[in-house]
Amino acid sequence: MNARAESLPAQEAGAIGFFDRYLTVWVALCILTGIVAGNFAPGLFAVLSRLEIASVNLVVAVLIWVMIYPMMVNVDLTSLRHIGERPKGLVITGVVNWLIKPFTMAGLGLLFFEFFFRGWVDPQEAKSYIAGMILLGAAPCTAMVFVWSQLTRGDATYTLVQVALNDLIMVFAFAPLVALLLGVAEIIVPWKTLLLSVALYVVIPLAAGWFTRRTLLARGGQPRLDAFNRRCKPWTVVGLLATVVLLFGFQGGTILEQPLIIALIAVPLIVQSIGIFAVAYLWGRAWHVPIAIAGPAALIGTSNFFELAVAVAISLFGLNSGAALATVVGVLVEVPVMLFLVSIVNRSRQWFERGSP
Repeated sequence: MNARAESLPAQEAGAIGFFDRYLTVWVALCILTGIVAGNFAPGLFAVLSRLEIASVNLVVAVLIWVMIYPMMVNVDLTSLRHIGERPKGLVITGVVNWLIKPFTMAGLGLLFFEFFFRGWVDPQEAKSYIAGMILLGAAPCTAMVFVWSQLTRGDATYTLVQVALNDLIMVFAFAPLVALLLGVAEIIVPWKTLLLSVALYVVIPLAAGWFTRRTLLARGGQPRLDAFNRRCKPWTVVGLLATVVLLFGFQGGTILEQPLIIALIAVPLIVQSIGIFAVAYLWGRAWHVPIAIAGPAALIGTSNFFELAVAVAISLFGLNSGAALATVVGVLVEVPVMLFLVSIVNRSRQWFERGSP
């Protein structure tokens, strides 16, 4: 399987364009726009927040679909028969996401909020913040990782398989793992939310992408497929930026009311993200995994399935709980941190490839 050939159209295999290179700036502007809009037009965002099924916001779902559909068109399902030839990326994904990440997140939450920040936070509230961070740590990324994979020229087909593996494990492991880390005998998991999210963010875009790819190749071959990808690529970034505005519009008031606690929650989340990325990325290089596979594998572990984490936090602890706030801070932290890590993958490409045989 030619990882480079399957990851992006030929004309996009070079350096990231001007708009993508400064995506952090556009995201920062969208965060500010969302917070301001959420405070000046709270009624609008209240209406949008109620458009949901099984705790999945339909507006957010559409925007995420807009983000990942163009990438799904690049997935060549016939290459799946070669996946068994490269099991190392799947091992890294599975071990980092399920045997390392949830436990380090719980440990960092306890370390920061019961030791470093003990004098600044009420002990009971601290436990609620820790619970929210645990929910983030136990929910690896499902949708946004396709964006990060594209920005790092990742293998689109292999990224899909890595995400599918996480989804399968998540169905069976999320509830008992969260229950273990929270020290709770029973936990209510919104299975409808989980299953509907997987369908909306993976299954439907994949089916649509497969049909589109097959139709384009049949009618015009690779040139027509490449032309389609050029036209669709800007929509990926538009979907990302619109999603950021919407999410921060929903929580604009809360963020302005509690700036200090937002900063305190962000610290262990940032430490966790950078640490998990380093473990997975360096493991991939030491194990001679191609960067088109190792890059997305590291980013899957770093990124979070924030839709699920937010829904579970609200279900378990309430909309105004510290746990729900912590999961929203996870969204605040994730986009700029992930863009920073994407830039590390792109800037270290030559160094990484020198470590491969």
